[in-house]
Parts: sequence; structure tokens; C-alpha cells
Amino acid sequence: QVQLVESGGGLVQAGGSLRLSCAASGRAFMSYGMGWFRQAPGKVRECVAAIDWTGGTTSYADSVKGRFTISRDNVKNTVYLQMNSLKPEDTAVYYCAAAPSRGHLVTDRERYNYWGQGTQVTVSS
Repeated sequence: QVQLVESGGGLVQAGGSLRLSCAASGRAFMSYGMGWFRQAPGKVRECVAAIDWTGGTTSYADSVKGRFTISRDNVKNTVYLQMNSLKPEDTAVYYCAAAPSRGHLVTDRERYNYWGQGTQVTVSS
């Protein structure tokens, strides 16, 4: 089992940047595929980025490609989401999640068993 705690959200102007962090506690962090999801009011929770245990394989939603970067530090048991060129439509609650996958990349939301509490990101125009 793994516990996840996100940090780094906040209010930023359009065009600005934020870096989200997700600290994981528990065992076998490297056995989990990790992902960042977001959910705006009235919308379905969507996967914006995912990463395998090595950090060498990543996947991004089309809406954030070229602007967001996911990475992980397996020594610190932390996964990051660097968000650049933020847009008002990026406003949402962002969640970190872990999927028991022997470390393989996972993009299917249903496979993510562990979730953080979420952190609010608000982008003003």
C-alpha cells in the first residue's frame, strides 16, 4: 500500500508555471506506475500524464503535450509535474495516483488504486 500527498498548487496567471510534487510513503515505490490526473467542475477526471518506474517512458494528454513534464525521483519517492505556459482551461484539482503495475506505465484510470487528496490549480486570464 502507498500513501500520496500532493503539494505545489496555487493561483497563477496565464502563461505562468507551477511545479506539483507528490510524496509517496509505503513500500516498493518503484513497483508503481505513477500518474497525474485533473478534474475540473462538472468534468470527468482525466489523466494528464503518466510515467513508468524508470522515468524513461511517459505519456501525456494531447491538451498538455509540450507544456507539462512528468518526472520521478525513486530515491525521494516523489513524482513531479512541471506545468509551463499554463492556460485558464488548465484550472482544476490535480491528483497524484499510483497503479500497482510492476512499474509499467499505466494510463487507464481504473487501474489506479491509490490517490492523493488533490491540490487546486487556478489559472487566471
